[in-house]
Amino acid sequence: MNLDQERQAIRDELESLRASGARRQELSLHACKRLFFDLGIRPSMAAVRDLTQTGSASDIPKDIDHFWERIRTVSRVKVGAGAIPKGLEDRAGELLGALFEEAVVHARSTLDSEREEIRAQVTAADQRAREAKIRCDVSEETIKRSELRAEAAWEQVRALETELSSTTTHGTAHQEGLQATVRRLDGENETLRQRLDTEQATNASLRDRIDALHVELRQSTEHYAQQIKDAVAEAERRVKPMLVELDSLRSMAATYQSGVRDASRKEFEFIQQIAAAKARGDRLDAQLREQSDEVEVLTKEVAALRGQQGIDPAIASLLCSLVEAGRLTPDELTAIGTVADGHVTLPLRCPKCEEGEPELSQVDHRFELQCPECDHSSGPGESRLEAVSRFLSKGSIAASA
Repeated sequence: MNLDQERQAIRDELESLRASGARRQELSLHACKRLFFDLGIRPSMAAVRDLTQTGSASDIPKDIDHFWERIRTVSRVKVGAGAIPKGLEDRAGELLGALFEEAVVHARSTLDSEREEIRAQVTAADQRAREAKIRCDVSEETIKRSELRAEAAWEQVRALETELSSTTTHGTAHQEGLQATVRRLDGENETLRQRLDTEQATNASLRDRIDALHVELRQSTEHYAQQIKDAVAEAERRVKPMLVELDSLRSMAATYQSGVRDASRKEFEFIQQIAAAKARGDRLDAQLREQSDEVEVLTKEVAALRGQQGIDPAIASLLCSLVEAGRLTPDELTAIGTVADGHVTLPLRCPKCEEGEPELSQVDHRFELQCPECDHSSGPGESRLEAVSRFLSKGSIAASA
């Protein structure tokens, strides 16, 4: 079957589908499948429009895209991540193209040879069926002639029996001749019956042979039709995954390479931004620590200067030494007040447990010095000097009291 006949067969199929109520999209998809899988032609708008005789210039391309999408969905192949070299991709494309061409050529040559063989077998089967039909017609004609001869013989027998019955009235003179005639007619009748039985048996055997030939012809036709269908399916099975895999590999390779380039560029820019931000953060952190240390030192100096205003350092040192010696009375401490608090130095160790480091607290303008280890406390005082004096004296109280 040439290309024009194939196209006419496709048009007939489309007309049948249209008569059964198929829509434009179904007609276009059927035309695409026949063009691609049966004729090896890539579906185009002109080819599909020529077969379906329906659809606009914008609808047919959508149907063709839908056909390719269905092919990709059915035969999708996942490929692991990894960059495919260009040379390998080209070689893979050339290999797949060569495999596709070789598969198509092999499938077509196999299909043509099997078609020729099937045509020859079908022609021989048709010839045998025609010969059997001719023999059957001849046998039926012979049977009809035999039946007519038998009917004529029976008519002759009946006529002779009538003649015999009429001649018996004429006497016994003709009895021997009549008996001989009857025997002769009986012999002829028996011969005709045997010939009729033989013809009927021959006709039955011919009919059985014809039925057997019809069954053999049907089985051969179904067998070779199945072989043709299997060969076409095998060719489609080999070609379709190759085409779809090639298309998928090319698209995925292009997408992956583009994604890798964008990701590398963004990663480089992001690393540069992170490095710049980190360097800037480190500089600001160093500046902040330096400024914090400077502010802390200045704050301590300001607090010390504010506390030391209004009194001579020598007098303040004398008062502190008197407090440490326990030579100032509570009234004298009250009279001194907070004038010398800026020059007061807190004791480094608790005089009671000699392990704890005393801590100074101020609540409601009252000062209290307390040891966190043994809870030794000076009690609330009006000034730091008074709190230190009470803490160092033997009569100081505990915080738990």
